[in-house]
Amino acid sequence: MKTRAINFIAVSVLVCLVPAAGLALERYSQDFEGLSQPSSSALADDGWLVFGNVSTPDGTYLYGYGPYPAPNDGAAFCQITNGEGGPDQGAQQLSVFSDYENGDHGNGNIIESNVFQEQPIGPDDVGKAWAFAFQAKLGNLEGSSTALAFIKTLDPGAGYALTNFITEDMTSTPITWSGYALPIEIDASLDGQILQFGFLNTATNYEGSGIIYDNVVFHQISTTDVPDGSAASGATLRQNYPNPFNPMTSIEFALDQPGTVDISVIDLAGRRIATLYHGELVVGEHHVTWNGRTEGGNRAPAGQYRYVLKTATGQVSRSMVLLK
Repeated sequence: MKTRAINFIAVSVLVCLVPAAGLALERYSQDFEGLSQPSSSALADDGWLVFGNVSTPDGTYLYGYGPYPAPNDGAAFCQITNGEGGPDQGAQQLSVFSDYENGDHGNGNIIESNVFQEQPIGPDDVGKAWAFAFQAKLGNLEGSSTALAFIKTLDPGAGYALTNFITEDMTSTPITWSGYALPIEIDASLDGQILQFGFLNTATNYEGSGIIYDNVVFHQISTTDVPDGSAASGATLRQNYPNPFNPMTSIEFALDQPGTVDISVIDLAGRRIATLYHGELVVGEHHVTWNGRTEGGNRAPAGQYRYVLKTATGQVSRSMVLLK
């Protein structure tokens, strides 16, 4: 479930290292295959940071520490692991867990451990939308431990106050790999602020807290993509979720009048890849899913696709990205 907190200062506020002035958001992607697993600085060299917050069991905030370059030693916050992936994840993945070097675990306090990338937001970003996409599966999360993926924005001009906190609850992550995506729209109030995307967990008493992540992408996403021809009046096509995705995504749409509906997936060359629904539908909300496979049942290549909703009054489409 996604949540958004505006003008909210919480224990998960992180102090940034990068000044925002005159800079802008940039695409980031990482499958962790090119990082050296034996190197203690492999994640730090790729720009990953960590930050810890400590509170009492009743929620009273005690202190924070960091940000620090992300370690890769298996004892605190995160490390590159291997052998946890499937065909789409390759040999190496990112394991995110608690800071077990913090002795307050043994005192029964709650340790919140953040692992993240950060970038400055500039004036050229205003009016654009970005998404933080990734794949994940359950590690050794146990007991009262929890986990989140997040996008945060922080205002350096207001003591690094947290101005956005967009999250995906990872506590119930399945043991099989799934795809997730968090979107954010950049408005004028965010110019000059810091954007962070990453993962956090809370744990105490040295309980297990690991979630495994891979195929991390932070990229700009498009708004509604309307092809040549009239739009479908009386029909609303919503952005698929998650996006980017692997292996499955859900597409929701609404009809103001009944009729014949065709919803399909096409590639950038305009070729129909899959038919998701064709037939009569009544007025109201509807949804279909795409499992990333072609009409013949083969896995579609990773890349950008469009899903097209056609009715008697026209058609409308949006873009989506299938991860490898």
